[in-house]
Amino acid sequence: MGSPVTHAPLASRNHQSILPLLTAPSFIHLSLFRLSLLGGAARPPDLSPSPDLSWWGMGLSSAAGAGEGLQVCVFDLRRGQEEGQELDKILFFHPSDCPILLQLSVIGLCEGIITFARIFSPDDDCEVIESEKHSHVFYQAEADIWMVLVVEKNKDNESTLRCSALQGILKEVHSLFTMFHGPIRTLLDRQPSAELARGHLRTFVTDYLSDFNSGKKLQLPTFRDCLKERGTVQMLTISREVALEVQSLTTVLGSCLGNVMCQSLVLFEDLLVSTTLPPDDTLNLFTYAVLRLTPRALSSNANSWSYLRKGTSVHAGPTSSSSNGTASVERYRNQSRDTSPAGQNQMHHYFRPLQREKLYRGKDGFVAIGSTTSEVRGAVPWVPILWFQQAEDHMHLCVYQHKNITILLLIPASSLINGDDGIAHVKKHLLENASQNIVTVEQKLSRGWGGENAYHVAGYRYMLVDPDRKVSRASPPGKVTTLSKDSLLSLNRLREEIDLEKSRVKRSDSCHDKDFEVCIRAKNNAWVIAKVTRGRELYMALEKGGETLLYASTAVEKFSNRYCEGAFSTD
Repeated sequence: MGSPVTHAPLASRNHQSILPLLTAPSFIHLSLFRLSLLGGAARPPDLSPSPDLSWWGMGLSSAAGAGEGLQVCVFDLRRGQEEGQELDKILFFHPSDCPILLQLSVIGLCEGIITFARIFSPDDDCEVIESEKHSHVFYQAEADIWMVLVVEKNKDNESTLRCSALQGILKEVHSLFTMFHGPIRTLLDRQPSAELARGHLRTFVTDYLSDFNSGKKLQLPTFRDCLKERGTVQMLTISREVALEVQSLTTVLGSCLGNVMCQSLVLFEDLLVSTTLPPDDTLNLFTYAVLRLTPRALSSNANSWSYLRKGTSVHAGPTSSSSNGTASVERYRNQSRDTSPAGQNQMHHYFRPLQREKLYRGKDGFVAIGSTTSEVRGAVPWVPILWFQQAEDHMHLCVYQHKNITILLLIPASSLINGDDGIAHVKKHLLENASQNIVTVEQKLSRGWGGENAYHVAGYRYMLVDPDRKVSRASPPGKVTTLSKDSLLSLNRLREEIDLEKSRVKRSDSCHDKDFEVCIRAKNNAWVIAKVTRGRELYMALEKGGETLLYASTAVEKFSNRYCEGAFSTD
């Protein structure tokens, strides 16, 4: 590996690039080439410093006309190709009260950009478009089904938003949606009118976005989140003795249905202790658990419900993506019935797994994710069916909680013949046979738990990422907040450059990882560092450090040798 690179302090956004800029067609600056979406002809490049985009007709200048400065849309390129049927391609649009013409304007522009980018790079998806006033972040969730996040630039966010972090939001909400409702394309094939898909997208994505609510606006990840990595699992380090106890618990959980093997996840606080699922499925279920099911999340749910009862609600209003959107949803609620395993969730029209006020822990320790009403039993907690793409199986999710430990038990849907009675049998088996194991594991984990600062390393603010295993570990959020704004901004810009370099390397040679290291001296003798070695990544900020590159390099070596088994050492 070559020697580390050092640069002068970063004083403004217009600092010299620390890595080669991405020049592939997935990054197109609209001030260099503008495509007419109305006439289909390309206009010549306008190299003026402040290009006027008002001539588009479907222009970017109105992209935030609803007042929020942010829009999220989901659309299907296979739909609405006939004249007069353009509305049919819109599956979801936020904000829901955005005028129809503006929705068509935004999605028409996005479709034109996607088509234009494919001319130059048919094998690579368009990822981001930067214009003078807006950033468009693209994600092709499924074949010809696109999700786009449109963010209005202003003096507060122009230098703080990182496109990969924004794209991570789109990836996360789609993965969670698929786990609960199946692929969007499957829903569209099952009901070509798209009422089913629109109904579920409307409630699910709106509930997901409620986590970003800040007053009347959505607060997206900023430079202050540069030591967080969405799309990764955070694991708890345990001793060999505790690992044996966890293994014993996992064995008991796996036998809750007799000869049929059940899968499970075990969490302590918001950290993963064990899993029997493949990595991708583990990530999706872990993400959902941390968002809504762990003790901390349930406490937040209760606070949210108390807040809602005071008169302020997080409302998933009917989308205006079609002229008869409200009627479509009502017809769906009244008529849609699907008895297939993958469609059981759709039978519960009001099933919203991300709606906080519907989640609660019962007296028996089991967490209810909504409920159904029975004439005989009254309100019965409902156990949803989840689709695990990597495991290729449908499974019921049963959640049990004891103090700081959360058990997510997954029961193969094909093996559960008696419905609610079968679920009740599994719950009874868990309480009778696994309770003592759960108590023992919880006690030992609590005894060895160092609290929220358990993974703090004095003098360092860091994040470790293993993309292949989808695992990360970082300094506690409370410690990260002690960094100065200049250090956080510098580290955020460094991460943005690393994202671009990784994307460029992936396109040029997807079979081999490239190792590189970047060290930047920021203000007040602070250093921000990024090191990528054999696919694993280390990001670090050091404040009140030395003036020389040797200081930064030595600090990385010490950290690597002591906490990473030498994974980032140069030897």
